Amino acid sequence: MRHTCVALVGLGTLILSTVLAAQGPVNEIDTHVATARAAAGLDYRATFVNLCFQGATPARAGGAARAGGGAPAAGRGAAGRGGGAPATPDRANWYASPYKVFDNLYWLGTRQHSSWALRTSDGIIIIDTNFAWATQPEIIDGLTTLGLNPRDIKYVIISHAHGDHDQGAAELQSRFGAKVVMGAADWDATLQRPPTAAGGVPKRDVSVGPEGTSITLGDTTVTIVATPGHSPGTLSYVFPVKDQGRTVTVAYSGGTLTGAFGTNAARWDEYVASQRKIAKVAADAGASVLLSNHSEYDGAYTKARLVPLKREVGENHPFIIGPEGVQRYFTVMAECALASKLRTGAK
Repeated sequence: MRHTCVALVGLGTLILSTVLAAQGPVNEIDTHVATARAAAGLDYRATFVNLCFQGATPARAGGAARAGGGAPAAGRGAAGRGGGAPATPDRANWYASPYKVFDNLYWLGTRQHSSWALRTSDGIIIIDTNFAWATQPEIIDGLTTLGLNPRDIKYVIISHAHGDHDQGAAELQSRFGAKVVMGAADWDATLQRPPTAAGGVPKRDVSVGPEGTSITLGDTTVTIVATPGHSPGTLSYVFPVKDQGRTVTVAYSGGTLTGAFGTNAARWDEYVASQRKIAKVAADAGASVLLSNHSEYDGAYTKARLVPLKREVGENHPFIIGPEGVQRYFTVMAECALASKLRTGAK
């Protein structure tokens, strides 16, 4: 009887292993996708679907979307590139109220795109600026609504030179004397825009090269990490904020999508290296908050509205996901890029 039980257990284990193997990765692409899916969990479903299945066959992408629960992309399109933008869309489809999300960090985004105000002891740092039509209602009016003075803006840091994030830079520079910070390669592209470009063209201020830099304003330092890929001059950041007086560290992902890479292997490799680079900087800093410039990726629009609610005993801040949660985000980005590179046949 004992030998029979052992045999049955052995047979069961073999059957289970066979089933799991059948459900598991069958090639290198699937291995990367499976790793990304596991890292995404329920937190980063839209990031997983948007990154892992760009250019995939409809059947494969559809299956992944069902498995990952991916949300539809929001607020993207030709208007998100360069200087062009359509006429102001219906406010009912994009306007969002501003929110204080940490003691010294404020969300000034639309429902699709995020801008952030980091308050220091010596003024305000704006991170990303949205489309030109959102600058006044979301950033300038938003600061005023929150009891902050737009004239205190000292720096505007742009993650990458696409219109959905940089079209407000020239206005904040000209009206309030803010210094605009951008990756060197993205400055080069920005300065080629015509004067009639939506939002105007900012004057070159602080140019960040591949070595990165840091910006210190009063009691706060923002570490700026060059993470080229989404654009040649994409920047990502690590900086401290306060949660009820307690210091926590933010990792900010400056650029996400990879749809323009095609079979250019160097672009894919650069992107993957950038994700690993910012992941290490974030890990070394103990970052426990992950922010992005698109709400579909970090849930900012939803989380910002949860912050004012009472926290029950044992509940954490909605934006605090822990160091492991931050690392999972960058794992999704790197693994999806590796899968997509293989899918395109890039060498």
